[in-house]
Amino acid sequence: MKLSPLALGLAAALCLISSRANAGDAPAGAAVAPATPTDDTQGATRNKPAPKVHELGAISVSAALDQARNALSPDTGSSQYVIDQKAIQALPLGAATPLNQVILQAPGVVQDSYGGLHVRGDHANLQYRINGVIVPESISGFGQTLDTRMIQSVNLLDGALPAQYGLRTAAVVDITTKSGHDLGNGGSVGITGGSFGMLNPNASIWGSTDRWSWYLTGNYLENDVGIENPTSSRKPVHDHTNQVKGFGDISYLIDNDTRLSFMFGVTNNRFQIPNNPGQEPQFGYLGLTEFDSARLNERQRENTRFGVLSLQGKLGGTDYQVSLGQRYTSLTYSPDLVGDLMFNGVAANVGRSNRASTLQADFSTPLNDTHTLRYGVYGSFERAASGNDAWVFPADADGNQSSTTPINIVDNNKLIAKTWSAYVQDEWSIGQDWTVNYGLRGDQYTLAGTTSSQLSPRLGVVWQATDSTTVHAGYSRYFTPPATEMITTSNIDRFDGTTNAVSSPGNAQPLAERADYFDLGISQNFGKAWTLGLDSYYRKLHRLQDEGQFGQALVYSTFNYRLGRVAGVEFTASYDSGPWSGYFNFAYSKAMGKDVITSQYNFSPDDLAYIANHYIHLDHDQKYSSSGGISYALGDGTRLGANYLFGTGLRSDGAVPNGAHLPAYFQLDLSVSHDFAFDGFGKLHTQLALINALDRTYELRDGTGIGVGAPQFGPRRGVYLSLQKDF
Repeated sequence: MKLSPLALGLAAALCLISSRANAGDAPAGAAVAPATPTDDTQGATRNKPAPKVHELGAISVSAALDQARNALSPDTGSSQYVIDQKAIQALPLGAATPLNQVILQAPGVVQDSYGGLHVRGDHANLQYRINGVIVPESISGFGQTLDTRMIQSVNLLDGALPAQYGLRTAAVVDITTKSGHDLGNGGSVGITGGSFGMLNPNASIWGSTDRWSWYLTGNYLENDVGIENPTSSRKPVHDHTNQVKGFGDISYLIDNDTRLSFMFGVTNNRFQIPNNPGQEPQFGYLGLTEFDSARLNERQRENTRFGVLSLQGKLGGTDYQVSLGQRYTSLTYSPDLVGDLMFNGVAANVGRSNRASTLQADFSTPLNDTHTLRYGVYGSFERAASGNDAWVFPADADGNQSSTTPINIVDNNKLIAKTWSAYVQDEWSIGQDWTVNYGLRGDQYTLAGTTSSQLSPRLGVVWQATDSTTVHAGYSRYFTPPATEMITTSNIDRFDGTTNAVSSPGNAQPLAERADYFDLGISQNFGKAWTLGLDSYYRKLHRLQDEGQFGQALVYSTFNYRLGRVAGVEFTASYDSGPWSGYFNFAYSKAMGKDVITSQYNFSPDDLAYIANHYIHLDHDQKYSSSGGISYALGDGTRLGANYLFGTGLRSDGAVPNGAHLPAYFQLDLSVSHDFAFDGFGKLHTQLALINALDRTYELRDGTGIGVGAPQFGPRRGVYLSLQKDF
């Protein structure tokens, strides 16, 4: 019997619901406790892989291989938050929601300017995995490289992670993509448009034939608020963006136990840097003393490409996945030569690029009914280049401009970084109620001839106290090397005697961070509708890594505090029953650092002196944050929704560095969706979104604080309409 695309789609949805039964039948967007090793309705467990499929039915073979791939990754000891297709569609913009805004719905995630995210008091430091494969981050922030439309579900893993996870340790964004085998043959076209010149057409195609399957998607985006407005005005000045994103996943079933896949992505983004009118020039340029800051013409472009070839299969009783990948990313900032010189004393064409070649191999071997051994290796070879073609003014010994004729200084650097990691861990099932995951991870990072390494023990325990109550606890030792693409070893002394000179050269090379992480949490189900969760964590850090925007280009530079400490508590609640679904997250966090020990040239002597002897709040520290939403199905094909974001404000300078915080903010978004049915045309999905319905003006950044660039304001009220047609 030939199944229609709709039937196949329903089958895929049922598979997703069934797979989530491991998490206690938690609703969409729920905080999910780690699964117990015996809780699998698909015929597989954490200790026993799925039974072998004896007939090559493409869908059944693909499903069995997906189960086997999932079994490579344990969940025990860490915190997990699941955002599935239902939760994504319930967001105001649905599948048109940028990925960073999707992740922002999880507990402990704080928004920042330029689409940045902070999880549990960390600056970025996110690891992205697609179908179990690590994809190295890009210079521009990888959350803006991927398109939400290709996502089947996304899990945010944080806390005390098992030994399999390392290097980027604030959280793991674990993405499962849509599959041509599951969806059948078909495609989709659509468009989202609305306020601020928003235009976002998209197209996808998927399908399978015999042993082959594919999923391909692409979209184009343009609007007039590419970067957050530096003023409270409704419409920013000089802020247009053009963005192109594409993603593909093609797989071939070699036999019943083996699959070869090729996954790739491409992003081309162009931005105008928004202007802040009314600023006064600080420097003279030849005969000029006046310049209208509203007429600055600064621009930035960002490109990312990645491709991964993966072989997944079984050798005896061992499941494996081996992947070879490469990622290239580049960023180019073009200044307004005259304007940047007059306002900042420097106008630099800044370029950065990074090419990473990676190898990843993961294995899972059941030893007996109670033990599953998991082990693997990861390697990365990176070539990073940075260029700085700068124009500056001569300056006297006191740093004052001594000539209005600029001079040119070129500063180019190339770096090679190598990363090697290996891990081994055992998942031990003790009776029906206890699961212990213990392991050891080793990491080695080499940059510019300097090598650092660490052996990191991990321990996670899950107690299934009752059928509805799950308690987890864990400890992890973490090793986090600096992001190579963020590093620049500038020849600082070249700028001596100019308006771009620094007062505190210091150590220019960032160091790897080392941390001890403790996590304790509980998840409670009330019937099938309610799930409540409470999680607490504490991190003690040495060489705490942070990043800041130092200069006009939207490029971050890494630096280290000698000591750091981060602690917090998260509460989550979710409900899903009948036509109603909803979620609520509330988090408390405190992140502190002391004594800047690298990249001191970015700081003033007064700030360095104070931070050397005092703990200060990290610039991205926000005391309280909350997110939530509610959705109601009004008959077949119609749904109403409301979502909100709340925060008590990121840090700003006060009496001491980062000593104050910005005012609290609240953003309410509303939506309504309806599926229209037309004779001869079929179903047309429509979704109307009202973003920041109350039009509350709030500031994400005010331009002060450690490593903070220009002021940044949240979005103003906007209306957006999406039309989507599947075929």
